[in-house]
Order: sequence, then C-alpha cells, then structure tokens
Amino acid sequence: MLDPQDTRHEDLRTGKGPWRPLLQRPAGAILDSDARCDVVIVGGGITGALVAEHLTAMGRDVVLIDREREGFGSTAASTAMLQWEIDLRLSQLAALYGFAAAAETYRLSFQAVEGLRHLVGELALPCAFAPRQTVYLAAGESGPRELLDEMKMRDRAGLPGSFVEHAALREAFGFDRAAAIVSPGSAEADPLSLCHGLIATSVQRGARLIRDEAVGFDGAGRSAAVTLASGHVVEADRIVLATGYVMPDIVSDDLHRVASSWAVATVPQTPQALWPGPALVWESSEDYCYCRTTADGRIVFGGEDESFDDPDRREALGPGKAKALQARLHALIPQANLDLDHAWSGAFGQTEDGLPLIGQVPGHPRLLAAYGYGGNGITFSFMASRLIGALVSGREKRWFRHFAIDRPRPG
Repeated sequence: MLDPQDTRHEDLRTGKGPWRPLLQRPAGAILDSDARCDVVIVGGGITGALVAEHLTAMGRDVVLIDREREGFGSTAASTAMLQWEIDLRLSQLAALYGFAAAAETYRLSFQAVEGLRHLVGELALPCAFAPRQTVYLAAGESGPRELLDEMKMRDRAGLPGSFVEHAALREAFGFDRAAAIVSPGSAEADPLSLCHGLIATSVQRGARLIRDEAVGFDGAGRSAAVTLASGHVVEADRIVLATGYVMPDIVSDDLHRVASSWAVATVPQTPQALWPGPALVWESSEDYCYCRTTADGRIVFGGEDESFDDPDRREALGPGKAKALQARLHALIPQANLDLDHAWSGAFGQTEDGLPLIGQVPGHPRLLAAYGYGGNGITFSFMASRLIGALVSGREKRWFRHFAIDRPRPG
C-alpha cells in the first residue's frame, strides 16, 4: 500500500496493478550532510535498480536517490512482458537504418532478455520470472503476407521463430487470427519484486539508498553533482538519470514523447480459459493490445494507448478504457472470465524509431541517461545497465550509437 504522503506517483500512474513485492525493501535514509560517491543514480525504479546492481557488482560506490518509495512510480504500472521483439518490426527498422543495423539491434535486444534471465537466476531473486514464447498476431493492416515477410527477414538476421498460419494457430493457442509469428526467448516477471530484489542486492554490497528529490544537476565540470531538495549535494564522478518517464529539462530529444496506456488484470481464471504456454501475446497493428498471465492465473491485458501524458485526463478515461479492454479481451479469448480485480494506467516514454535513448547527455560529459523504452521497458532497462556500466568504465562500443541520445532523427 502506498504511503499517504507519496502522492507524486500519480503523475506516472493511476490505479493499482496486481504486483506485490515479495522481498523486504531496504529503507531509504535522509542525508544530514553532503556526500561523495563514484556514481549517483537518480531514480529507484527498475532502470535505476538494474544500474545500481551492475555498478555495485563492478565495485563502484553508488548512491541511489528517489523522491518516493522505490519501484512505486512507473515500474508499478509495468505489465513486465520482457520481450526482445521491438515496437517497430525488423522490416520497419531496416527501412529506417538499413538491415545490418536493424538486425544487430534486434539481436542485442534478444541478448538482453537472456542476460536478465541469467542475472535473476544468479541472484536467486523471487520475482516470478519465467521464460516465455511470444505470439505476434496478425492485426490491422498487417496480415499473413506482412508477417511472412517479417519472418523471412528475421531468419536472415539469425533470429528464432516460425510463421504459423490460421489453422495451426487456432489448434496450438486457440486464437482465431489469420496468422502469427511464434518466437522463443522472451520472459515475464513481477516488476516490483524484481526491482526491490535488485535494490536489496545493491544495498547489501554497500549502495546508499537516499529518500529525497533531485532538483539540480551539474554534469559538465571536472566532477558531477546532484543538488537535493533538502539542500544537500551529492558529488560523484558520474550522474545517471533513470527517472522513468519524467525527463528533466536538461535532457531534450526530438525523438522522445510521452504517452498513456491502460491495463487490467482479471480474477484468476480456470486453466481451460488460458492459452497454452502461457505465451506472451501481442498484435502487429500500430494500436496494438497485449496480454500475459500471472503466477496465480490472472490475465493481464493492456493497450488502448493515447498520445498524451496528462494524469487527470488519463484518470478520467480510466473506466471507459477498462471496458474497452474487456471487450477486446473477450474478442480474443471468448472463454475468459471478464471480471476484473485490478485496473490501472500509466505514462510511458516512446520514440519515433522504437529504440531507447541511452548514453551521455549531449553537452554534459559526466551525465548519463536512459529513456524512451516503449513496449520493451525492462528489456531495454537491462541493456541500459550494461551500456552505462561500460561508459562509466571508459569503454565504448560501436553499437552504442544505435541508442545514442543525439542520434540523427530518422526519415
């Protein structure tokens, strides 16, 4: 349950999802003086947690700052479908940047899910993590021909999966759609438990967890500094901005925009109402819906996105959006019990090319940031932690440019 005084999360999400932290979350402290560290991370959601875990594993002295309870901002609104498939199909991304760059980006996303799987296993985090197939359904203007062409391009890129026609799709999963691409290599998790487990690991290694609001950043000098609302300053070699969908003015990018999405979770279903796998399911249309199950048999169903981020407007649309999602769920899975236990909404950052913004903030060499994840939130969060870890160590790889904050706008 949220603390009564923690009201600012409402800018990021409304309502409550089905996630319940399974670990005792470390308590944040209040600074009583200025502090110094190697890296200060601003934002205690899943991105900040993954970065903190990775940097502390590297032996870095880390301070993690959040203005509210860690994980209860945009992370709590995540449906935690850990897919390697990106919002833009491989064919669409190749049209923007060429086949070689697009294929490499897809392979990097695939490797990120695999890396996250290894990390959760290595740390033995109780976060309901489970490997899953994805079922990418024909929808809208994307019919069997478009999905078959996409699968051929994925084959060329060395990506796993198979094209499934209507009869085989209905037999295997019960979905009455013209075709689908079925692929291994994705996963699901409880995002709150994952976030809190990573933070607990980081604190055990010596990370300091601070409850305060960052109100100023200086990443252009010989050292970096974050000024807090309390008036104290945390100096560091590097600052990492991992503030979810709240992008500070110091980070500006024409590719990025913030939108709103809605989700519902049903009551637990009978086994007969669920599809096999249970796979992660999403549609190939631009305005797509997506669904997964939970460990206790609920269906989580989301979509109905809108291109605005006003929290009051998002909340006002909530009841109508929940009914619309119920109707779309019924159309896809007629046997499902449509009674709801949870309905919520949240803001999410996205980019024109479907790729995140990760790396050095232009003009601020000691300031790093990670934003714009679209539908691949936690997958790209893991990728961000590895990319940022390399930059903190002074290592840069050619593929980092695919996600650079100052990369050229496509088209």
